[in-house]
Amino acid sequence: MCFLIFQEVKTISKDLRVNEQICAREVRVISPDGNQIGIMPLSKAQDLAYEKGLDLVEVAPQAKPPVCRIMDYGKYKYEQAKKAKEAKKNQNIINVKEIQLSLKIEDHDLFVKIKRARKFLENRDKVKVRVKFRGREITHKDLAIELLDRFVKELEDVGKVENQPKMEGRNMILILGPKAEK
Repeated sequence: MCFLIFQEVKTISKDLRVNEQICAREVRVISPDGNQIGIMPLSKAQDLAYEKGLDLVEVAPQAKPPVCRIMDYGKYKYEQAKKAKEAKKNQNIINVKEIQLSLKIEDHDLFVKIKRARKFLENRDKVKVRVKFRGREITHKDLAIELLDRFVKELEDVGKVENQPKMEGRNMILILGPKAEK
C-alpha cells in the first residue's frame, strides 16, 4: 500500500503525511476531540477516519508506533496558515537608518538632519548618527561629542541613546532607538 520513493518522503516531511501516505503497519490513533482511541492496524484506523468523513493525519512519525490523529486536514492547514499570517503581522521589523554629520555643519543643515532623524524614530526605526572627521579634525573629538549631545537633546522626546558615542576609525558613531510606547 505504501510505495513512496525516498526522495518523495523527504519533500513530504515538511507537511504531515495524510491517509495513504502513511507507511506504518500499526498506529496509535487519537480521536477528533483529542481522546486516545488506542493502537490499531493502519487499515482499521483509515476506515475509522473515512466513516467520520475526516482524514487520518500522522502527527508524530518518530514515535513507536507513529501517532495519528483523525481530523479535517484541509481545515487544519487553513488554521495553521492563518496563525502564521497573524504571527507575521504582529512581528515588529526594526530598520537602522543612518545620518551623517560633519564638524563644520551649519545650524540649518543640522536641523534638517534632526527633522529627518525624528521621522525615522517616529516610524519605530533606529538611527545611527555618524560624525565624519576629515584631516586634522580628528584631534577635536570634544567638538563631535558636543554636536552629538546637541543632536540627542533635540530628539529626547522621541528617542533614547542606545549606544554612547564611540570611535570607529575616522568616524564617531552614536545609535538612537525609539522611545518605548506608554
